[in-house]
Amino acid sequence: MRPVRVGVWGVGTWGEKHARVLSSVAEGEWVGVHDLDPARAAQVAARYGGRVFETPDALLGQCEAVTIAVPTIDHRACLERAAAAGCHALVEKPMSPSVEDADHMLRAARASGTALQVGHVERFNPALLAASPHLGAPRFIEAHRLALFQLRSLDIDVVFDLMIHDIDIALEAVGARPVQVSAVGVAVLSANEDIANARIEFEGGCVANLTASRVSQERLRRIRFFQSDTYLSVDLFEKSGDLLRVDPTRIAVSPREAIQRSRLDVPAGEPLTLELQAFLRSLRGLGSGAASGTAGREALRVAAEVRDAMKRRAQQWAVRSSAVS
Repeated sequence: MRPVRVGVWGVGTWGEKHARVLSSVAEGEWVGVHDLDPARAAQVAARYGGRVFETPDALLGQCEAVTIAVPTIDHRACLERAAAAGCHALVEKPMSPSVEDADHMLRAARASGTALQVGHVERFNPALLAASPHLGAPRFIEAHRLALFQLRSLDIDVVFDLMIHDIDIALEAVGARPVQVSAVGVAVLSANEDIANARIEFEGGCVANLTASRVSQERLRRIRFFQSDTYLSVDLFEKSGDLLRVDPTRIAVSPREAIQRSRLDVPAGEPLTLELQAFLRSLRGLGSGAASGTAGREALRVAAEVRDAMKRRAQQWAVRSSAVS
C-alpha cells in the first residue's frame, strides 16, 4: 500500500499525540504540522520530524489527508478549508459545537468527494474490540468515566468532553435511536458542567445509564453491558474485561455453576495508533476507517440532547428553589 501523505493541523496536547503516531506508522508518509503558535509547532516538529507550515493552506497543499485537532469551535472552518483543498480529514471529537455545524461539514466533504471521519478513539480500545464479538442485543448499559481535572477542553462541558465517548459506544452497540433522554449536571471548577449523569432510552427497550466527571480524585473508564444471557464488564482504562455467560440448562440444577466466567483475550495496542492506522488504510480502500462523519454527527446530536436535558433540569430546580424561598 502506498503511504498516505498526512499532516496535523493543531498540535496542542492531543494534536501532539497525533504527530507522534503519524510520524511512525507505515500507512502514512509524515509531512508536518501547522499551529497558530509557531513556537509550539516548531517544538513538535523538532520532536517528531516533518516540516512546520506557516499557513493551513501550505500544509493542505502538501497533504492528501490531515487530522484536525484544533479547538472544537474551529472544527467546521478547518474541515471546510481542508475539503476545499481536496484533503481527507479526521476531526477530533466532538465533531463540532453544534449539529448545524456538523451538517455543514458533512455537506462540504460530500461536495468535494473527500472522506470525513471523527476521532472517537475509544472505538479502538483493545478491550472494547475484544468485547465487540460478544455484543448482541444489550438490554442495559452502564458506564462510568471519571477523570482528573485538567485546564483544557473547558470551553465545552463534560458531556461533549468525556461522556460523548460512551454515547458513541452505546449508539454503536445498540444500533437504534434514542427515544427519551434525561440528565442532570453540575458545574464545579469551570463555567460548564463538570459532572453529569444521563439516562438514555432506546427503541427496543435498552437503557443506557452514563456518568461522567472531570473533577474526580481517581481515573476510571468502565462500561458494562447486560444482555439476556451475557454480562460484559469492560475496563477501558486498564484494557481488560470479563465475560459472564448463563447456561440456561443448569440454572435449575445449580444457579452458581450456571454462570460461566472468563477473561476477555485483549490484544496489545494503543487506541490512537489503531484509529489513525484505520483512517489511513480506509483512504486506500482497506477497511471502514475510524468513526464516520455520520456516526460523529449522531453522537453529537445525542450529546446535545443530554446537554439540553441538563439545562432543563437545572431550570426546573431553580424555579423550585425560588418558589420555596
